Amino acid sequence: MKILPNWLREFTELPADDAKLAADLTQAGMAVESVAAYGDSTVFEMEIGANRPDAMNHYGVAREASAIYGKPLKPFTPKIPAEGGTAPFAIEIEDAAGCARYTAQVVRGVNIGASPPKVQWRLEKLGSRPISNVADATNYALHEFGHPTHAFDLDKLAGGKIIVRRARPGEQLKTLDGVERRLHPEDVVIADADRAVALAGVMGGFDSMITAKTRNVLIESAWFDPAAVRKTSRRLDMHTDASHRFERGADWGATPAAARRVAELILNSAGGQLEGGLIDVVARKVGGAVLTLRRSEIRRHLGQEVPADEVAGILTRLGFAVEARGDEFSVTVPTWRLDAEREIDLIEEIARIYGYNRFPNTLPGFAGTIRETPGAGRDAAVRSTMLALGFNEAISTTFIGRDDAAAYSRSKPVELANPVSEDAPMLRNSLVPGMLGMLAWNLNRGVDAARLFEHGHIFDMTGEAVSERAELCFGATGTAGPSPLEQKPRPYSFFDMKGDVETLLGRFQHGSLYFDASGLPAYLHPGRAARAVMDGATVAHFGQLHPDVAAARKLRQPVYIAEVRLERLYRHELRKPQYRPIPRFPAVERDFSFIFSDEVTFERISAAVRDLGIAELRSFAPVEVFRGGSVPTGRYSMLLRAGFQSGERTLRDDEVAAWSERIIEALKALGGTLRA
Repeated sequence: MKILPNWLREFTELPADDAKLAADLTQAGMAVESVAAYGDSTVFEMEIGANRPDAMNHYGVAREASAIYGKPLKPFTPKIPAEGGTAPFAIEIEDAAGCARYTAQVVRGVNIGASPPKVQWRLEKLGSRPISNVADATNYALHEFGHPTHAFDLDKLAGGKIIVRRARPGEQLKTLDGVERRLHPEDVVIADADRAVALAGVMGGFDSMITAKTRNVLIESAWFDPAAVRKTSRRLDMHTDASHRFERGADWGATPAAARRVAELILNSAGGQLEGGLIDVVARKVGGAVLTLRRSEIRRHLGQEVPADEVAGILTRLGFAVEARGDEFSVTVPTWRLDAEREIDLIEEIARIYGYNRFPNTLPGFAGTIRETPGAGRDAAVRSTMLALGFNEAISTTFIGRDDAAAYSRSKPVELANPVSEDAPMLRNSLVPGMLGMLAWNLNRGVDAARLFEHGHIFDMTGEAVSERAELCFGATGTAGPSPLEQKPRPYSFFDMKGDVETLLGRFQHGSLYFDASGLPAYLHPGRAARAVMDGATVAHFGQLHPDVAAARKLRQPVYIAEVRLERLYRHELRKPQYRPIPRFPAVERDFSFIFSDEVTFERISAAVRDLGIAELRSFAPVEVFRGGSVPTGRYSMLLRAGFQSGERTLRDDEVAAWSERIIEALKALGGTLRA
């Protein structure tokens, strides 16, 4: 909202220029977003919080400035002729819940015309279009004092009365914007004896508006329930200056002063005379709560002593009534501060006006120690490993659709009672759908080489209870990495994925680790996928995405996915790097060429040799695999290389020969045939 600093100076003395005033208001919580100059005048663009409708006007901001600078605030007392006579108009409040107070004033014999230049200039600088002296009086008073008012053409109100009530079924009203609106029984309306003439707190009616022919005016100043105004405003999609303030809580006690100020402006610019005094009908009282403020709580929250006289002065300048009672204060909250409901609200007022910069910089008090969660070290190791492998961390939504919940996990998903979207009514029971969505998002935007990982939680039903567990998912597509300029990039493959999985699992201590193709999920390619088994427990599934799944998701290049069960992996301690000196004695290598059946995997071969317990066996790896030629169908030839070495002595030929013979016998036990 816009504020004119020169207008503020009409209500309080400001011992600061406009730039300093803007900075001081901002420091106290009344944020000045920008300062614009118009000749010798300045306009502030301010951001006032939704809980502070009392400051959405010049008098409210002037009250803040008076509290900041310790200067008195001039009372808001409009100057109008002495009131007298009998009220010429009847006000009936049928709906006390929707309207707590209704104040009216009659002015007769006005002459509709243009407003004075000062009023027009100020309205224009605040973004309001001048209309006429009577209409402008209500807008001017709104910007000045903050309480919405309205002016009716008195001669167009039937029956000599105003009735505040709920709309009748099927009732219609043509509002000031010329739109015929069908009302709802929950809408609060202002009616005369025959029909509705205004939407309470939102907009006046077209048929009773001020025109050039208007001679007699009824000024309305009322307090309407914020919830009722909000419902009507939202349902009809009508957001006005009046509804903006009423929705946030207007000042119940301001209705008489606002009505008098509009009357004063009309009398000064349009002539006429008052008829009778104010008509003030109160249905119920709003605001004025009494709170207890303890000095001990001020010290506890602010960390230092604020002098009692300064506490009382700050609150008094803000409009609170303060009475000291020993070590505490009894504070009566003004009707315009509906946001002050608790003791802590008063302490906040003291802190912001006293000045945040006056509090020393101190560390918060803390008793105890900082403790890491049990899996913090493992989480850090997993993240650092994935980043080192070239993957970027990503985060997907926790909600998935029914089809994805069924396609990517065998567990029973958790259905939400109140889903954010009907397309995603389940808590995810797998990270795979989110990972595929993120990879597809990158591919569709020209990123054809993507590596992403997500460390998150999945949910499923275990009986009648919801279980939650940590899981890691990573996916890759495109090239395996940068390549020399003279070579073509190599595409990422199943073996790259297997190497990444092995590197990750290698960060954890384990006795055995092998890979096989059993128990694979249906979304993986059956010939290009595997599971990882660590110490007898399945810790990961990985491989190429099934072609049918890729086609359904419109993925036009191979995508590789891995799922890691972190709760199983975290049962193992992190591997601790250990120094091992380089042996001073030479190593000895022996090659073995065997023919095996296709059912015999290298995992079985390696396990058989490892079970021999040869301490000097430092390495055992495949060198070459051959199929076809003289090798029968269903069998393959593998060249194996064993490395022997001792850290204490040079190995003898007979020792190496004995160990080699034991290896040969172990491989023959697997059905292998030694080649000549």
